[in-house]
Amino acid sequence: MSDNRRKALATSVSLLVAGLGISGCSNPREDVRVTLCKDMVQTQSAGAQPINWTAVSAEARGYEHAEVRLRFTAGGKDGEAACYYDYDAVDQTAITMSDPLAAYATSPSKMVLNGQALSRSALAQAVKAAMLKQGRELVDQVKKSFE
Repeated sequence: MSDNRRKALATSVSLLVAGLGISGCSNPREDVRVTLCKDMVQTQSAGAQPINWTAVSAEARGYEHAEVRLRFTAGGKDGEAACYYDYDAVDQTAITMSDPLAAYATSPSKMVLNGQALSRSALAQAVKAAMLKQGRELVDQVKKSFE
């Protein structure tokens, strides 16, 4: 491989990595657990678009779990969701002390949507759909950054 070709390939890879880093999160200040819970609500409420978030809260509850609570309106109706994340830290670190949610899993162990708890299989499907949505959005953002 010629030096020019290697430099072009290295530049392309660098741009792709930078694009992924810059565009990977729609809101870099929002915790990944909140983003996933929102995306799960969106995929479970596919017929009622757009969704307007009216309240968002995330609370760490010690060794029990972390709870992400969302309130929203969709299709003219109010809704509420809660996603629960299991404690997942081996020990306290500077990261978990400065960001308490970092001590919890990034995939929920339970979700309650409009008063109904999702079954384990429905929860797995909701997580899968949300992750696919995030992947499609990331690919679209990278494509746009190259256009």
